Amino acid sequence: MVQNIFRSGFLVRAAHTVLTWVITLILFLHNTDLRQCEERGELQQPILFFLLVVLSVLLYFAVSLMDPGFVLSDTVKGIQGSNEEMEKMIPQSSTPRLRRCGYCLLQQPMRAKHCQTCKHCVRRFDHHCPWIENCVGERNHRWFIVYLLVQLLALLWALFIALSGISSTITWNLWFRANGFLLAALAVVGPFCVVVSVLLGCHLYLVSINSTTWEFMSRHRISYLKNCEDEENPFDRGVLCNLWDFFCICRTMAWERVYQKQPEPCLVSIVT
Repeated sequence: MVQNIFRSGFLVRAAHTVLTWVITLILFLHNTDLRQCEERGELQQPILFFLLVVLSVLLYFAVSLMDPGFVLSDTVKGIQGSNEEMEKMIPQSSTPRLRRCGYCLLQQPMRAKHCQTCKHCVRRFDHHCPWIENCVGERNHRWFIVYLLVQLLALLWALFIALSGISSTITWNLWFRANGFLLAALAVVGPFCVVVSVLLGCHLYLVSINSTTWEFMSRHRISYLKNCEDEENPFDRGVLCNLWDFFCICRTMAWERVYQKQPEPCLVSIVT
């Protein structure tokens, strides 16, 4: 883990951490609702906000340092048994042949893609996120969405706290001097609120239809999707089932077994 922290993403992670705590410090030191609650001895709101910020930072590092689902070996034999067993499990008429990655030379499971930044194939690849300096894939995608939700709550709360500390003065010059740090915090928190809201909404939509960012944007180039109709998704089992499988089933999915034109009543999964 120490080696992961000090690789190329160290500066991004350090910038995120420093920016988070600088803004938090500004909100606590200026005459905001947090400061007024402290002065009155009402510590519930300051403590809850502090814990929410700590949780967002912990989730950020968890998602950033977590294995997103790297493919480290030829998984067809390692997970699903022999080639004969594989042929029995997969409907050959409707399932494209598994391809071998041209970069790492490993056989890619269905829905995996090679990330040239991470130098690995990633199971159920969604995208490579430069802010966390890690891929978002099968193992950390659900935690990425949880992180976005917690981060959005912290940002919205910070936005209201910063607005509560804006004070009025006689002249514009004095107003900028009195509220300069809070205005700087608002300039950071406001745009991040919009960005995180859009990201969270997009990912929840994709999860609800059991698709990924890569599949949604590049389906015309993906072998197992390019022959499907525009609105057809062979992995979609309905909103409730998709959400349940995504958030509650913490196992590696055998997507080769469920790839077919007609949806099945349940999604078959296997343990890694």
